[in-house]
Amino acid sequence: MPLPRHTLSLAAEYAVASELCRRGIYTQLTLGNLKRTDLLALTEDGNVVRIEVKAKQGNTWPGCKGVSGKHAAIVFVDFKDKGEFAPPDFYILDPKEWCKLLRPKQKKFNKTHKERRMHIENNVPFIESASGRRYVGTNVRVENISQYKDAWQTIEKILKA
Repeated sequence: MPLPRHTLSLAAEYAVASELCRRGIYTQLTLGNLKRTDLLALTEDGNVVRIEVKAKQGNTWPGCKGVSGKHAAIVFVDFKDKGEFAPPDFYILDPKEWCKLLRPKQKKFNKTHKERRMHIENNVPFIESASGRRYVGTNVRVENISQYKDAWQTIEKILKA
Protein backbone atom coordinates (compact mmCIF):
# COMPACT_ATOMS: atom_id res chain seq x y z
CA MET A 1 0.00 0.00 0.00
CA PRO A 2 1.45 3.41 -0.94
CA LEU A 3 2.58 5.79 1.78
CA PRO A 4 0.89 9.19 2.11
CA ARG A 5 3.01 11.95 0.56
CA HIS A 6 4.08 13.61 3.85
CA THR A 7 5.04 10.22 5.34
CA LEU A 8 6.94 9.28 2.18
CA SER A 9 8.96 12.51 2.36
CA LEU A 10 9.83 11.98 6.01
CA ALA A 11 10.77 8.34 5.42
CA ALA A 12 13.15 9.47 2.66
CA GLU A 13 14.73 12.21 4.78
CA TYR A 14 15.28 9.84 7.70
CA ALA A 15 16.67 7.17 5.36
CA VAL A 16 19.23 9.60 3.92
CA ALA A 17 20.15 10.96 7.35
CA SER A 18 20.55 7.42 8.66
CA GLU A 19 22.76 6.39 5.75
CA LEU A 20 25.00 9.44 6.15
CA CYS A 21 25.28 8.95 9.92
CA ARG A 22 26.15 5.30 9.31
CA ARG A 23 28.98 6.56 7.11
CA GLY A 24 30.27 8.80 9.91
CA ILE A 25 28.76 12.07 8.63
CA TYR A 26 26.76 13.97 11.25
CA THR A 27 23.40 14.82 9.67
CA GLN A 28 20.30 16.51 11.00
CA LEU A 29 16.86 17.19 9.61
CA THR A 30 15.73 20.78 9.25
CA LEU A 31 12.46 21.78 10.86
CA GLY A 32 9.75 23.73 9.11
CA ASN A 33 9.84 24.70 5.49
CA LEU A 34 13.41 25.85 5.05
CA LYS A 35 13.57 26.57 1.35
CA ARG A 36 15.20 23.74 -0.60
CA THR A 37 17.03 22.28 2.39
CA ASP A 38 15.81 19.08 4.02
CA LEU A 39 19.03 17.99 5.74
CA LEU A 40 22.28 19.52 6.92
CA ALA A 41 25.41 17.39 6.89
CA LEU A 42 28.28 18.74 9.00
CA THR A 43 31.92 18.03 9.73
CA GLU A 44 33.72 18.75 13.00
CA ASP A 45 35.69 21.54 11.31
CA GLY A 46 32.51 23.38 10.31
CA ASN A 47 31.91 22.39 6.69
CA VAL A 48 28.22 22.08 5.84
CA VAL A 49 26.30 20.55 2.93
CA ARG A 50 22.66 21.47 2.32
CA ILE A 51 20.78 18.42 1.08
CA GLU A 52 17.51 18.38 -0.82
CA VAL A 53 15.73 15.00 -0.63
CA LYS A 54 13.20 13.80 -3.21
CA ALA A 55 11.17 10.63 -2.65
CA LYS A 56 9.09 8.51 -5.00
CA GLN A 57 7.19 5.27 -4.96
CA GLY A 58 5.88 5.50 -8.54
CA ASN A 59 7.68 5.83 -11.87
CA THR A 60 8.95 9.42 -11.58
CA TRP A 61 10.03 12.08 -9.16
CA PRO A 62 7.62 14.84 -10.22
CA GLY A 63 8.30 18.57 -10.36
CA CYS A 64 11.94 18.49 -9.27
CA LYS A 65 13.45 21.95 -8.93
CA GLY A 66 16.95 20.63 -8.43
CA VAL A 67 19.82 21.92 -6.40
CA SER A 68 22.10 24.94 -6.55
CA GLY A 69 24.91 26.44 -4.56
CA LYS A 70 28.49 25.44 -3.90
CA HIS A 71 27.82 23.29 -0.83
CA ALA A 72 24.65 21.48 -1.84
CA ALA A 73 23.45 18.09 -3.06
CA ILE A 74 20.21 16.43 -4.05
CA VAL A 75 19.39 12.85 -3.08
CA PHE A 76 16.66 10.99 -4.93
CA VAL A 77 15.17 8.18 -2.85
CA ASP A 78 13.31 5.39 -4.64
CA PHE A 79 10.83 3.27 -2.69
CA LYS A 80 9.20 1.77 -5.81
CA ASP A 81 8.71 -2.01 -5.62
CA LYS A 82 10.44 -2.20 -2.24
CA GLY A 83 9.07 -4.51 0.39
CA GLU A 84 8.12 -3.26 3.81
CA PHE A 85 11.61 -3.77 5.23
CA ALA A 86 13.75 -3.41 2.09
CA PRO A 87 15.96 -0.33 1.93
CA PRO A 88 15.25 2.22 -0.81
CA ASP A 89 17.64 3.05 -3.63
CA PHE A 90 19.60 6.32 -3.42
CA TYR A 91 20.86 8.55 -6.24
CA ILE A 92 23.12 11.47 -5.25
CA LEU A 93 23.93 14.49 -7.43
CA ASP A 94 25.77 17.75 -6.89
CA PRO A 95 24.72 20.98 -8.69
CA LYS A 96 27.03 20.34 -11.68
CA GLU A 97 25.64 16.84 -12.15
CA TRP A 98 22.09 18.22 -11.87
CA CYS A 99 22.88 20.72 -14.66
CA LYS A 100 24.33 17.93 -16.82
CA LEU A 101 20.99 16.15 -16.39
CA LEU A 102 18.95 19.25 -17.29
CA ARG A 103 20.67 20.28 -20.54
CA PRO A 104 19.61 17.24 -22.65
CA LYS A 105 16.13 17.32 -21.09
CA GLN A 106 15.82 20.99 -22.08
CA LYS A 107 17.04 20.33 -25.62
CA LYS A 108 14.68 17.37 -26.12
CA PHE A 109 11.71 19.21 -24.59
CA ASN A 110 12.19 22.32 -26.75
CA LYS A 111 12.60 20.20 -29.88
CA THR A 112 9.39 18.21 -29.30
CA HIS A 113 7.16 20.94 -27.77
CA LYS A 114 6.97 23.91 -30.12
CA GLU A 115 4.16 25.60 -28.17
CA ARG A 116 6.05 25.44 -24.85
CA ARG A 117 9.66 26.20 -23.93
CA MET A 118 11.89 24.98 -21.14
CA HIS A 119 14.26 27.53 -19.62
CA ILE A 120 16.80 27.00 -16.86
CA GLU A 121 17.35 29.78 -14.33
CA ASN A 122 19.69 29.26 -11.35
CA ASN A 123 19.62 25.49 -11.96
CA VAL A 124 15.80 25.46 -11.80
CA PRO A 125 13.87 24.31 -14.89
CA PHE A 126 10.84 26.37 -15.92
CA ILE A 127 8.36 25.46 -18.63
CA GLU A 128 6.51 28.33 -20.26
CA SER A 129 3.29 27.74 -22.14
CA ALA A 130 2.22 29.78 -25.16
CA SER A 131 -0.12 31.72 -22.84
CA GLY A 132 2.85 32.73 -20.67
CA ARG A 133 2.00 30.47 -17.75
CA ARG A 134 5.10 29.07 -16.01
CA TYR A 135 5.49 25.63 -14.49
CA VAL A 136 8.43 25.00 -12.18
CA GLY A 137 10.40 21.76 -12.11
CA THR A 138 10.82 18.69 -14.24
CA ASN A 139 10.09 15.01 -13.85
CA VAL A 140 13.05 12.72 -13.23
CA ARG A 141 13.14 9.00 -13.98
CA VAL A 142 15.56 6.39 -12.69
CA GLU A 143 17.07 5.99 -16.15
CA ASN A 144 17.98 9.71 -16.12
CA ILE A 145 20.12 9.32 -12.98
CA SER A 146 21.08 5.64 -12.79
CA GLN A 147 24.81 6.46 -12.98
CA TYR A 148 24.51 8.30 -9.65
CA LYS A 149 23.19 5.31 -7.68
CA ASP A 150 24.82 5.11 -4.23
CA ALA A 151 27.24 7.93 -5.12
CA TRP A 152 27.71 8.88 -1.45
CA GLN A 153 31.23 10.07 -2.26
CA THR A 154 29.54 13.13 -3.82
CA ILE A 155 28.53 14.40 -0.38
CA GLU A 156 31.89 13.42 1.12
CA LYS A 157 33.64 15.38 -1.66
CA ILE A 158 31.51 18.49 -1.04
CA LEU A 159 32.21 18.32 2.69
CA LYS A 160 35.96 18.29 2.04
CA ALA A 161 35.85 21.28 -0.34
